[in-house]
This record gives sequence, C-alpha cells and structure tokens, in this order.
Amino acid sequence: MTTPLLESPDDAPQAGASTSQPRTHAAAQVHLPVRSEHAGIEPYGAPQLDVPVLLNVNENPYAPSAEVVATIAADVATAAATLNRYPDRDFLGLRQDLADYLAGESGVRVAPEQVWAANGSNEVMLHLLQAFGGPGRTALSFAPTYSMYPEYARDTSTAWVTGRRAEDFTLDPEAARAAIVAHAPSVILLASPNNPTGTALTREVVEAVCEAALAVTPHGAEPGTSAVVVVDEAYGEFRRAGVPSALELLERYPNLAVSRTMSKAFALAGARVGYLAASTTLVDALRVVRLPYHLSAATQAVARAALKHSSSLLAQVDALRAERDATVTWLRAQRPAALGGAALQVADSDANFVLFGTFPDRHAVWQGLLDRGVLIRETGPEGWLRVSIGTPQEMTAFKDALVEVAGL
Repeated sequence: MTTPLLESPDDAPQAGASTSQPRTHAAAQVHLPVRSEHAGIEPYGAPQLDVPVLLNVNENPYAPSAEVVATIAADVATAAATLNRYPDRDFLGLRQDLADYLAGESGVRVAPEQVWAANGSNEVMLHLLQAFGGPGRTALSFAPTYSMYPEYARDTSTAWVTGRRAEDFTLDPEAARAAIVAHAPSVILLASPNNPTGTALTREVVEAVCEAALAVTPHGAEPGTSAVVVVDEAYGEFRRAGVPSALELLERYPNLAVSRTMSKAFALAGARVGYLAASTTLVDALRVVRLPYHLSAATQAVARAALKHSSSLLAQVDALRAERDATVTWLRAQRPAALGGAALQVADSDANFVLFGTFPDRHAVWQGLLDRGVLIRETGPEGWLRVSIGTPQEMTAFKDALVEVAGL
C-alpha cells in the first residue's frame, strides 16, 4: 500500500496534534456582505443617559396608575397561560378596541378591519414602506420632519426625497402639490403634529396632498395607480382645540392612512404598540408583508388592558397641553445673552414638546443643560433644540438650568 504524499512539510501533522482542529478567524479579517446603503451607519437612537430630568424623547412623564398596572398584570397573566400557542395573528379583538377608542377620541367610526397594529408606529411605518415602496419607487416628505422616515425608505430600498416647509414650519398646499408632481412618489409621509417642530397640518393641506396623490401616477406604476398618503398622528391627542384629525378624511380618500401610537398620550412607550386606520384594501396590503404572528399575545393583552382605562390614562393630556403652552410663552419671553438679547424663536406646538432656538452653538447649550442634570434633544434645523414636556417640577428644573446656561 502506498502512503499518500503530502504537498509540503508544513502539511504534516504534528505529534499529539489533532488533524480536525477547527481554524479560528479573526473578526477584523472577515468582511461581511453588508448592503452598501448600510455600510458605516450607526444605529438610530437618542441618548439614553441616567440623569434626574429626562426631557429628550417625548415620553409621557406620568406613569400608569396602580389600577391600570393591576389590570395589565391580570390580563397578561391570563395570556401567559396560553403562551404555548401562537397568538391571534389578525388580532381582531384589539382592532375592535382601537376602532372604539378612535370613535370616542375623534368622532370617526371605522370598522375593525380598517385598523392595523404593530410593535410601535415604527413597525407600522415599515410595513407601509414594505407594501408600497421598494426599488424604483420613491417616498416623499417635507423637511424638517421625523428622522426615522428616511431610514424606513433606506431599509426598503425606496428612494427618499424631501420638499421644504416654510420658515414657520408650516406646509404650503401649492408647494406640496408641486413636489408631488415633480417626484411622482409611491408614498407621501406627513407628520401632524410634526416631529421635531410640533406643527399641525391644516385640513386644506391634507386634502391638497390627497388630491394630488390621486392625480399623479407614481414612477413605474400602472396608469390609474395612486400614491399612498400617510398622516402620522403620533402626537394627535395633544393637538389644540379646533385642530382637526386626518381621520375625518378617511371616508373620502381610500389612499389615505392615519397612524397613531399608544406610546405618548397613553404613557405606554415601553409596551410598543402603534396602529393606523385606513381602507380595508390598504390594510390588506399590510397584512401581506407583516411577519407571521408579529404582535405577541402579551402585547395584545397589554394594549387591550390599557384601552379599558383610556379615560384615566389620557387624564394627564390636558395638564401636559397646559404645561406645553406655558413653556412656549415662557421661552418666547426670554432674551438670552448668547443671542445678544434677542428673543428666542419658538415654534407653535400641538405636540408634547417644544422646539426653540436658535443658538450659535446649540451643542454647548445642550451640554450645559446635561451638566445640570437635564437631558433634552439636539435635533431639528441647525441652532434649534427640542424639549419634551414633563411634570411641573421637571419643567422648573429645565427653566432654571437654561437660565444659567444661556444667560437669560
């Protein structure tokens, strides 16, 4: 029997060595096939810092009551007894409860089949871009607006374009129509109230956008196809009296979707529940792209338990509105030394936050507040800062810190 020749002396097994020893590869030497549009990008997220006053991510500062917590705990315990089974993938019970809530909150009655929910309004938006965006298609919004919108577009290989808002952050209907004609988008994203500015859209603007979307065929679509218009009302419950909800236009426009969240007004940011209302045709398109059983039994139980207590959970909304309006008034009265004694600019707000500026070095102001235990958000156009509305005690801490930092 002939012994096989080794290709080189280095191939010879060493005494006592295993011939099946796995090779270890250094992570720095292995290049993964990351999509080019994701290369070098840092994950989205506001700073999460342990400071006494957190006013940077528009949370509701008032925790759910003991009564609400008890109901949630009991309903989740009931759901836990069936966790060996998959949850109801169409969650019609939750959709009925959300439809009932919207009818009471806005006066608009929709069928449960017209409601869709997911793990936060972020996932709702992603479903919309998965269903109606994609390669060769375009999503349009109007800057400045929510910083996650372009990320939804990027992650679905949808082209992202923006028109501009006016100096006061409002949206001119003619400018909106012109942008829709110029870009022929498949999806139009409108935040109302807008983040980070707090600006609400008028009915005239939403109607103009919906009409333009019906009249323009999106790039690559068959004639007669209309763009989907999404009005993101994540902060809708905080709007001032007389400011309409786009829900009132759903019956007229089958290409319109209105999204909401339970994170803000319901004080359930940790539950991750967002939803929208739209035509059944639009909702059915979202059901195609959702992952199987995407909304867990525990999440459904939490949301339905909270909706049983909608009145008490929303009881603080009026107080937060009043605190917001008082904060706007106070900021507009200030004359910072950093601005040479000029008044601060403060955007009108229908949300639970206020955008103010403009500072030559906004980061220095942000850092000065942080050094004093107050965390706000460095976001929006250059020179602007955003403060979430907290408890009266938290807002006093914010004002005292800003007086020190900005030389008010």
